[in-house]
Amino acid sequence: VQLQASGGGLVQAGGSLRLSCLASGTFFSGITMRWYRQAPGKQRELVALITSGGNTIYDDSVKGRFTISRDNAKKTMYLQMNSLKVEDTAVYYCNSLPEWAPASFSGYWGQGTQVTVSS
Repeated sequence: VQLQASGGGLVQAGGSLRLSCLASGTFFSGITMRWYRQAPGKQRELVALITSGGNTIYDDSVKGRFTISRDNAKKTMYLQMNSLKVEDTAVYYCNSLPEWAPASFSGYWGQGTQVTVSS
């Protein structure tokens, strides 16, 4: 399983970015896809997830600003980030988790893409 995240960059506060995560070497159905982020000196945190059925969950800090989506035909997940804030600065990681996996399994990880929001 390989996950390739892209779309990060430098943007001013209030701007937008769209992250993509391409999955290869795996099927895409029955997989919950997740975006995490890790800011310097902080723990990795869940930003949003989307199940194989299209249900979504967002962290409170991004609700109303970020939108997670997926294109199953392209095996790609997206994160549209609007109204970006300086505190959104972090490395963003995509993660795939088979929905039948045991609770002890944390899923597969991509390499991360840097998002930097300037004031």
